[in-house]
Amino acid sequence: MARDYAARCPVSPVRSTWLLVAAILLAAQGTGAQKVRVEEEVEAYPTESVDLRCQFIEGGGKTKLTQVSWIWEPVDGHRDNIAVYHPIYGQSFPNPSYKDRVVFLHHSLENPSIKISNLKMSDAGRYTCEYATYPSGNEQGTTTLIMLAKPKNSAKVVTVQAGTKSVVVAQCEAADGKPAATIKWRAVGGNHSTTTTNGPDGTVTVRSEYRLVPTPADNGKEVTCMVEQRTQEQEWVSNVKLSVEYPPSVSIEGYDHNWYVGRSDATLICMASGNPEPTSVTWTAASGNLPDTVIVDGNKLMVRKVDDAVNTTFICEVKNKHGASRHQITTIVIEEERQKTPGPSSGAVIGGILGALVFIGVIIGIIFFIRRRQEDGEGPPKHKPPPPVKAGSSTEMLNKPSEPPTATETVPLSPGEVYYEPTGGEPVTNLDDETTGALNGGAPPVLDDSAKYDKINELKDHGNDGHHGNDLDPSNHEQPAANISRGESFVSPAMYV
Repeated sequence: MARDYAARCPVSPVRSTWLLVAAILLAAQGTGAQKVRVEEEVEAYPTESVDLRCQFIEGGGKTKLTQVSWIWEPVDGHRDNIAVYHPIYGQSFPNPSYKDRVVFLHHSLENPSIKISNLKMSDAGRYTCEYATYPSGNEQGTTTLIMLAKPKNSAKVVTVQAGTKSVVVAQCEAADGKPAATIKWRAVGGNHSTTTTNGPDGTVTVRSEYRLVPTPADNGKEVTCMVEQRTQEQEWVSNVKLSVEYPPSVSIEGYDHNWYVGRSDATLICMASGNPEPTSVTWTAASGNLPDTVIVDGNKLMVRKVDDAVNTTFICEVKNKHGASRHQITTIVIEEERQKTPGPSSGAVIGGILGALVFIGVIIGIIFFIRRRQEDGEGPPKHKPPPPVKAGSSTEMLNKPSEPPTATETVPLSPGEVYYEPTGGEPVTNLDDETTGALNGGAPPVLDDSAKYDKINELKDHGNDGHHGNDLDPSNHEQPAANISRGESFVSPAMYV
């Protein structure tokens, strides 16, 4: 029978280890040891049932079992028999609250397990299976019954009025649960507080309140309550929308600044928002009564025909239980209809912007090109200037002051004919090498000062003989040349023919 019980009622790994140690001790102590096998702890829920198992382990066959009892201890120091079994006198249930709810599963002293039905939260406590034996006396084992209760979760919104103080705007509750639940909020801008209340049957009720300073903008916002508890397979979640009441706010729409004389489709609309919804909308005019051409339909003010009478200020007033608000607008009547100028299409605008960007790019490119050209023209020459020449070279006279040209007669002159030759050869930029003896690039040698004056005197004498075709009178055109030392250069003067 003990083997059948062990097969039907497996124990926890911790309990299995404990039983193994107990078996070793029993084997070491011999035939005089006894043991009562029970479960250390069991869990159950209200209205359900639970089995409390108990088994006596034989200790050599010399122990005589006389009676077995189940004793309930709701609190320390309080013991109450709920079930007794005697092999001759049968079973007994001394406690009236358990009489109809407790039964023995097996009519046997070796396995006096019981079942408790229709459980209550107050059934939680310690249950001891106690044997009366001979000759060793009483043997017992104790099981703790833990009653669990799934909480009754709920969340609700608290309607408040907009103000400047922090108030409770939502509540969340996990009632009559065991163990106590944990409540969290998912929201922005507020805070919460939590309280717990213990019930008479061991359950716990947890309440949490969400608070904030309510504004009209908070109306309709959503906050979330989340409840965690041991008996729940997953977190319980509930979303609630806040309800914040406030006086109405008002605005007038529909005026397009084009109320011209004779227009028949002019309309004003009174837009109002509030919580609760506005209960009344009233139209008035600043000048007194509404013009005869005006028709009011709820929040709409329609003008049958625009004339000077509607050249006034219209006022819309809206009320709800928290107060009233108003808004006004002044309408101006004009003689003729304003023609609406269609704006450019988006494609034209984009094209214009792209064209402007291209034009700016072209202008920048032209300016850059002109600047580059100017910098190239004003910059240093691209060729290397010739170095200064040595004295006696063909470029010796380049640095001399400019002089009027002198003519040299090379052949006998016929009447009326004069031949002139420049005083020096064509200047060159390359330096002449004095060692080669070639001066002035192969041009005729340059006359020194004495030779020039002899030649001029000769021409003057020749002119006195009747040759007046030249103007090379040194008194009119030529100043004595400054002395140029050897090593200087000159620039060749222009040649006259």
